[in-house]
This record gives sequence, C-alpha cells and structure tokens, in this order.
Amino acid sequence: MKKWLLPAAIAASFGAQADEGMWQPHQLPALADVLKAKGMEISADNISKLTEFPMNAVISLGGCTASFVSPKGLVVTNHHCAYGSIQYNSTADNNLLANGFLAKSLDEELPAAPGSRIYVTEAITDVTAKVNDGLDKLSGEAFYKGVEAKEKALVAECEQEKGYSCKVYSFHGGLEYYLVKQMEIRDVRLVHNPAASVGKYGGDVDNWMWPRHTGDYSFYRAYVGKDGKPADFSKDNVPFEPKSFLKVSAKGVQDGDFVMVAGYPGRTNRYRSASEVANQFASNYPQSKQLREDIISLIKQTAAAGSDERIKYESTLASLANYAKNFGSMLEFYGKSSMLDDRKAREAELNRWISADAKRQAKYGQTLATLDQLVAQSNQHLDRDLLLYYMGYSYAKDTAERLYRLAHEKAKSDMDREPGYQERDMERFKASLERMERRYAPSVDKAILLELLKRYAALPAEQRLADLDKFFGIDKKFDEKKLVKQLDKMYGATQLGDKDMRLAWMDKSVADFKASKDPFIQLAVATFDGTMAREQEEKRLEGELLKVRPAYMEAIIAYNKELGKPVYADANSSLRVTYGNVKGYSPKDGMFAVPFTRLEGITAKDTGVDPFDAPKKELELINAKQYGDFHVKSLDSVPVNFLSTVDTTGGNSGSPTLNGRAELVGLLFDGVYESIIGDWAYDDNINRSIHVDSRYMLWVMKYLDHADNLLAEMDIVE
Repeated sequence: MKKWLLPAAIAASFGAQADEGMWQPHQLPALADVLKAKGMEISADNISKLTEFPMNAVISLGGCTASFVSPKGLVVTNHHCAYGSIQYNSTADNNLLANGFLAKSLDEELPAAPGSRIYVTEAITDVTAKVNDGLDKLSGEAFYKGVEAKEKALVAECEQEKGYSCKVYSFHGGLEYYLVKQMEIRDVRLVHNPAASVGKYGGDVDNWMWPRHTGDYSFYRAYVGKDGKPADFSKDNVPFEPKSFLKVSAKGVQDGDFVMVAGYPGRTNRYRSASEVANQFASNYPQSKQLREDIISLIKQTAAAGSDERIKYESTLASLANYAKNFGSMLEFYGKSSMLDDRKAREAELNRWISADAKRQAKYGQTLATLDQLVAQSNQHLDRDLLLYYMGYSYAKDTAERLYRLAHEKAKSDMDREPGYQERDMERFKASLERMERRYAPSVDKAILLELLKRYAALPAEQRLADLDKFFGIDKKFDEKKLVKQLDKMYGATQLGDKDMRLAWMDKSVADFKASKDPFIQLAVATFDGTMAREQEEKRLEGELLKVRPAYMEAIIAYNKELGKPVYADANSSLRVTYGNVKGYSPKDGMFAVPFTRLEGITAKDTGVDPFDAPKKELELINAKQYGDFHVKSLDSVPVNFLSTVDTTGGNSGSPTLNGRAELVGLLFDGVYESIIGDWAYDDNINRSIHVDSRYMLWVMKYLDHADNLLAEMDIVE
C-alpha cells in the first residue's frame, strides 16, 4: 500500500471527521469500518474492484459521469451533460432542447454529437517506477519531454488491444502515476431528454443555488458491433450489454441516510501553495469571470433568441455562464474567508517541521521557495495569455491553428508527435471539425474575435506579440475601423465554415498551408513560430514544476502522516468515490436549508417565462396532486432535489448517487453556491452537493413524458 493512502490504523479516528475526500477505489477497504458505521451495506472490497458491481456500472463521458441502468446499455446522466448532443440534433424547426425528445424504439434513437464517447474503466495500474526510470538527471523541457515520452509509450502499449483508450494520470503533482485502461464505446445515441423547462428549470438564475427544482437527467444508449466490441456508428450495431447495471430506487432516501457517489471529478486545488492561491484569486478568476460574461453578452447581442445561430451557441452559452457564476462564487467567498492566511499558516507549520530535522531540511528545504519562483514565472504574462486563451472561442481562428499544427505534426513519426495530434487522436480531431457545423456562426465568431483583439491591442507593447501585431496592423495608432474591415474580409473569404473544406485540410501539407489564400490559414501560418516558441518555454517551466511539486507533496504527506491525518489526491478526472449523508445546512446566520425540495416548489417559482416556465402539463399534475407511486408521506409530495455532504466537483456531474445497497437514488448535478470554494478549501459546514431525486426522475418519465418503454427496461426497486 502506498504511503499516501489511508492507513488502516487511523481509519477509525477518521470516522468522526467530516466527509471530506475524493478517494481512489483501492483506498476504500481501509475505510470499511467508517463506511459500515455510516450506513453502507455492501462490501468496501467490492467497491475497490473496478470489474465488479457497482463500479463497473459507473462510466465516463469524457467530462461528465454516467452509469448503466439496464442490461441493454441504457445510460443515465445529467441533462446538461447531454446538452451538446441535444443541441447538435436541434434546429429552429425541430428544437429538441425546448421540446424534449423520447425514442419509443431503438430505431428512433439519434446519433449523439460527433466525438461522443462512453468510457468503461477496466484497469488501473501503478506505473510510477516506469515513468520515472532514467529521468532523475533531466530538468526543464528535457524532463517534461521525458515524462511525456514515457506516458506515450505506456499508452501505445496499452492501446494495442483495439477498442480501448488508455491514459496516464498524475497524482500529487507527479509524485505517482497510474495507467488507466478504458473500453471506448464510439457509437453513442440520444434516447431521451426532458424539455429544457424541466431539465434546465431555473436556468442560470438557479445554477449553483438552493432551493433547486431541476430535472437534470437524460438518457443515452451505448452501441457496439455484433461481436460485442466497440465500433463506429452503424445501423447494424447492437446495444452494449454491460457486465452489470444499477437498479433504480423508487423508494429513495430520507434525511440523514447514507449516500455514496462514484464518478470522475475534474480538478481540485486543495494542496496549492499560498502564492498560487493569491494569484488565482487576485488575477485569474476576476479576469476570466469578466471575459466569460462579456462573451455571453456578445453572443446574445449578435444571435437572436430562437434563431438557428443562437441554437448553435446554446451549449457554449451554458458552459460560459456556468463557470462565470462559479468564478463569482469563488471570489465572493474567498473575500469573506481566511483561506490565504490559513494557507500561509499551513506552509509556516510545514517549514517549521522541515527545519526541525537535518535530513528533512536537506531534502525539502528549498522546495517551497523554488515552487513560488516557478509559479511567478508562469504568470508574468497572465493578462495576455488569458486573452489568447479566450480567442479559442473563435472557431475560425482556433480551427485554422489546429489544422496547421496537425500538418507539422504529421511530418513526424507518430511517437514524436504532440499529444492530441497522434494517430490515436485523429477520430476525435475529425469529430471536433464535424461538431463545428452546429457550433459556428460567422457573425458571432467575428464579434467575439473583434472584441478580444481590441482588448489585446490595449495591452502594453511589451506584453503583445510581434507576429499578431503585424498581421492585424496593431501599433501605437490602433485603428479599430481598419480592424473591422480586415475581419469582414477574412470572414467573407474563409472557407473553413464549410465542413468538407475543413476536413480536407486534415490531409494537407505544410507547403499547402503556406500557399493558401484563406485568411485564417494565413493567420495561423504567420503566428505559428511564435506560438511554438511560447510553448517551448511553457514546457520548460512545466518540467521544472514536475520536478519540484512532487517533493512539495511528499513533504505534505509525510508531515500529515506524523499527525495521523489521511491524505487523498486532488481530483484529476480519474475515478473517485466519496460518501456522506443526506443533510441540510445553514448558509447564513438565522437561516437553515432543509435537504429536500418538493413538486410544489416548482409551481411557487413558476412565472411562465424562461427559465421558470415549467410545462403546462406538469403544473396541472402538481396542482391535481397526482403524486402516484412516488408520494413521500413526510413531505406530502414528490421530492425533486436533495442535498448531501458528499465531496464533489466538476466532472462529477451525472454521477450516480447510491444508497447503502448501491441502488441509484439520484444523480449528482451541482453544488450549492457556498460550496464552490471547496475546490480550494473544504468546509464541512457549507459543503453540500445537489442531486436529482430518483423519484422525481421516475415521476416525470411516467406521468409527464410517458417514457414507459424506458421504465419497463430499467430494474426499478419499489
């Protein structure tokens, strides 16, 4: 057992602590007593085994989590996780986002958005020694490339078995590495989504808020070839038969009940240094929040509501709004908290512990100072780098740059290519170009790029880039009208808006790009060398960070071990398990939020205007008190959403919420506004996750959408 895993000797003492922790499955047997005491009925050993129930029913969508809920490959996840596929299949004349969708038979199911995948995790292998072998004397860019080469070699060996996707995940900043092997199901189809007035009820107003009344669920189905192996979309494919699937509880949970969530949380930063905390909250979050809000306004001003252009950007708008509000909460609660002082105090204690021992001083003495120096170097061009990052919302500019990079990478051997441009990545690359067909409108794209270039032009000259300045004629006498005319010509002349033309460029040479008259390709060519030079410097810095951060984490782990405190790794999109109880909270003095909302809360909020415009039929059912099989006596209604203390973050969206018998009692889809700061610092008093209650999902499916075929397919526990 690795030294950073939870020692069995301290598991009992941990039981009295908060429900903090995103645990790797193989850590759970050490928590068996804690889990049993809290209410888990199945064996902790079972949860640690990825090929056994219930873990083999939990799957990744590559950004969200989902789970199998039938023997015919039926998959349930959040509405907002399927949003891109719903949007991709929507038009102004057939708006599945607004109206909802239900396939009554297999042949009515719709292909999900290009590139949609279902990943079934089958194995996790410790490869730390293999990654580090022979790299100890390297530094900077050489170390970065050395790690990258080891990872690519491990992935290539793992993916020799067709139909699998493999990835090396770094834990504790590079202290340990694990190879994850997943079956990659490529034929994914949309089966059912409620109308947005159910699945997104409350919209951005209610996002991250409590009380909540959102039916955030949708269904996919996984398909494979007749041989049972992953295959590209074909009418001849058959539903995938998972090794196990989750039963869906119609009984649900009550206040205080044990719940457990298995999923793929994205990123947390609970071990970042004080200098990293200060930089993120003083600069990165404020600027990112403002940029996202401004891009949202530009899209809405340029594309009228209900137009095909607006439908193309609905998924983008949802993503932008989600994180703009996320960043706002981060900043609000950071300003009220003592997080920075706490982090400084933690580092001071760590330094005192290091200084108290000569061996520790020799090993870790300069670690934190070196880390702070590298962080400062990484952020010296933050204002410019953020603007360049958000220019990626210009599909025309971003697509041209990616295609030209591909032409350069294809001239190399596959193992020497940049990750993302290897042969294993080409299907995903092609799918991204295909998705652009329903994600791109020239008028919107131009408005976004114009605004960001104007802000870029206002930067001090020493912050700007010579090649970008030259291409757009940006100098001391910046002429906005001239820039507008140039962009008008560029968007009028580019052929990248045509899908066939985009796809054709995947096979072009560097010489073809240099000879092109397409203005966005000319832009990509003109700025390529400068982009590569900046990337090289970024890799040098990242290589240095990869050398120092593991030592920093090793010191933290050793220090906490002496204190008898368990250490879990920060979230990194790998499979984790977290547990807790259904529980309300007190968001402010004098106020207590109960853990359940009811159907009647929908009618209380409803205005008939988006985003509080529940379907007329739903309001009629509620007013008639047609609770059916899902009435809960203690609530005298049907529960809609509930709160729990499980420790989650982005990427956990769609995660199955399980009771002690591993039955699905809900879907995790959000956190309360006060808990967003939990990505950086956990507080058991305000850390609450929000779940769709399984009883509300079943109620809507039965009485509102009449999804009887799906209800009959699932194993519903009364």
